[in-house]
Amino acid sequence: MSFLEYRVKYVPSGLKKVLYLNWPLVVLVTAVAAVGWLALYSIAGGRMDVWAGRQMQVFALGAVLMFIIAFVPIWFWRNLSLLAYLFGLALLLIVEFFGTVGMGAQRWIEIGGFRLQPSELMKVSLVMMLAAYYDWLDVKKVSRPLWVLIPAILTVIPTLFVLMQPNLGTALILLMIGGAVMLLAGVSWWYFAAVITGVVATIWAVFASRGTSWQLLHDYQFRRIDTFLDPTADPLGAGYNIIQAQIALGSGGWSGKGFMQGTQSRLNFLPEKHTDFIFTTLGEEFGFVGVFSILLLYALILVFCYVSALQNKDRFSSLLILGIAVNFFLYLAVNLSMVMGLAPVVGVPLPFLSYGGSAMLVLLVAFGLVQSAHIHRPR
Repeated sequence: MSFLEYRVKYVPSGLKKVLYLNWPLVVLVTAVAAVGWLALYSIAGGRMDVWAGRQMQVFALGAVLMFIIAFVPIWFWRNLSLLAYLFGLALLLIVEFFGTVGMGAQRWIEIGGFRLQPSELMKVSLVMMLAAYYDWLDVKKVSRPLWVLIPAILTVIPTLFVLMQPNLGTALILLMIGGAVMLLAGVSWWYFAAVITGVVATIWAVFASRGTSWQLLHDYQFRRIDTFLDPTADPLGAGYNIIQAQIALGSGGWSGKGFMQGTQSRLNFLPEKHTDFIFTTLGEEFGFVGVFSILLLYALILVFCYVSALQNKDRFSSLLILGIAVNFFLYLAVNLSMVMGLAPVVGVPLPFLSYGGSAMLVLLVAFGLVQSAHIHRPR
């Protein structure tokens, strides 16, 4: 008798859900988070109380939430999708009128000393809503104009709220998440060709609007674009972050300078070293070998999500898992492109590594949904 047959036949039903958990995914997520704790400990000069200790507490809370969500049947979360979406929109409205301002943007809500960024929660709520929509919709209607317009509107509404904060990076990620779920659901490629054409036209309009009365971006956002195109034009100002990040990554070499030996981060040459630019700290201290290992862990997380989605016969569950995997990939791709100078600096954290409570909790909640879909899939 195989182990699978044994656990199905003899293990009490209450414990089967624990056995059905996607344990490799749990281990991989914890491993990445542990690397983040080490990096934060190193950046703080060997102190736990600065960043690492709080990050571990947030992860512990998020892990509890992940397991609770995982053991709740997936149909419950499907039925809750519309409410989650409306709740996310309500939080974005609250941010607009009562949000906390930080670094020139109004993106957070203060809740008992904890800062919540609703735009992070909206990413997961949007995936849930679109997955539930396509689970309800007849497959034959997926590419008909009216039924394409509805998910497009569901995506654009929260995107506009996030743009008003302003938060261009998260707004673009919301658009990409919505488009990815629509594509995975089977929407015709012709719609995406039209969107790409519109994007090209919008980019032209953005640059043409600079310095006019109808300027489409804030001045600081244009400065980020200028810095992206030529960081050396303002090496002590707007280009400082990218230049220092590239120095840190390049100085790590093959095996790095060693744990707690990074000069760029320890001597405060690198701003935002514990949040958006934490990857450069890893590159400086652990070199190519270290960052390749981290990227391998990230790749394995995506692979296990993809395999879980393929194994699932439920349409909502498959789209939910793939949508969350796309969200996770976009976190990763945007942050890495940003710190390596391949994209403008837009303030997107590196998943499970960057210091920050909102992103960590939301990602663990999202992986709780992935686990729920995995545990409760038709067998």
